[in-house]
Amino acid sequence: MLDKVVIANRGEIALRILRACHAMGIRTVAVHSTADRNLKHVAMADESVCIGPAASIDSYLNMPAIIAAAEVTDAQAIHPGYGFLSENADFAERVEESGFIFIGPKAETIRLMGDKVEAIRAMQAAGVPCVPGSGGPLGDDEAENHRIAEEIGYPVIVKAAGGGGGRGMRVVHTAAALINSIQTTQTEAKAAFGNDMVYMEKFLENPRHVEIQVLADGQGHAIHLGERDCSMQRRHQKVVEEAPAPGITPEQRAEIGKVCVDACINIGYRGAGTFEFLYENGRFYFIEMNTRIQVEHPVTEMVTGIDLVREQLRIAAGHPLSLRQEDIVLNGHAIECRINAEDPESFLPSPGLVTHFHTPGGPGVRVDSHVYEGYRVPPNYDSMIGKLIVHGPDRETAIARMRVALSEMVVDGIKTNVPLQQRILADAGFQQGGQNIHYLEKRLREHKESHLAVR
Repeated sequence: MLDKVVIANRGEIALRILRACHAMGIRTVAVHSTADRNLKHVAMADESVCIGPAASIDSYLNMPAIIAAAEVTDAQAIHPGYGFLSENADFAERVEESGFIFIGPKAETIRLMGDKVEAIRAMQAAGVPCVPGSGGPLGDDEAENHRIAEEIGYPVIVKAAGGGGGRGMRVVHTAAALINSIQTTQTEAKAAFGNDMVYMEKFLENPRHVEIQVLADGQGHAIHLGERDCSMQRRHQKVVEEAPAPGITPEQRAEIGKVCVDACINIGYRGAGTFEFLYENGRFYFIEMNTRIQVEHPVTEMVTGIDLVREQLRIAAGHPLSLRQEDIVLNGHAIECRINAEDPESFLPSPGLVTHFHTPGGPGVRVDSHVYEGYRVPPNYDSMIGKLIVHGPDRETAIARMRVALSEMVVDGIKTNVPLQQRILADAGFQQGGQNIHYLEKRLREHKESHLAVR
């Protein structure tokens, strides 16, 4: 097993990784910016190294500084968590070339999945169902682009090949808007991702976001751990996630899960990963693969009993999968609410001093958070300050437990989105289950309009 791991991240995921390491007897090195010297995992780690000032570009995105931290502490491996450098193929490559283990897929796999055009081609070759589309990057031939759009059928969506996280995409409803939309997306993609390649897909108007969690050892073995529904989204960012997805049958789960497992083996995948799909009218359409641990991984852990970070560490150490597909049994239902330091109405970030912090408890309640009373939320990073996760024997019980847990959650000194999460959990449509990815945005618009009407 690994002896010492550098945790190249911050916040709740850094603390989550540290706890998994310590439970396995693995020593930890916390790297941190000057703004994060008081983070909980920094105090709990066996060693810590400051890697730069507050700005991410000078610290958590500073590859030489992170690799140097591994060198000076004699660590064996680097865990990137999620975000920052977790899906940066160049970083994975430099880590391995420097003699360390990158806890994640091989660089060439990350590179393949990071290019959305090539990823779709690889998935099509592996038999994974994909959204009807251009089948490759769009060129400068306007007539050909019009022909492709007509063949797919409007509305279509133009996407940046190097995009992700809801960025670098534009929906086109008419032929008149097509060329300008392609050119605008190319310009934005070049500025944001350094790559102006774009492609076109059919725009599904009322899909759900359903994703499949996989584990693969890179030695020819892979399994899936069921699906998650992540359809409650605002501006393409997930707000609430749950497992299993409402309305997905065991037969559908087994079928799409096997497709993902076969694809993992086909591309030589190593580590934890997630196949993201749009799901509409009983059909799955691949959109991308995330080659890292996901923010929402706890809901899968709660319904399977599998520690995904522990499995990442075992795989990175060279162990074959200890689990078989028949070992994976889904038990009950789990829901996760992301807790953000932001105004619940305007969604503006709300950094500052946490003057009082109380987390809920009770049966089936889990809180993943790095926050404590007296902690100052910095303005330099993502606004998520924790995740509230509940588990119950069924979805109705899980919803009831989450509503109680949210009512017990206390974060004073800053604003949080807890009131928003309470509205979502009380919403009849959410309670019914199976809503599409546009549902939350629609409800937020209605809420805003009703507020304006009252004023």
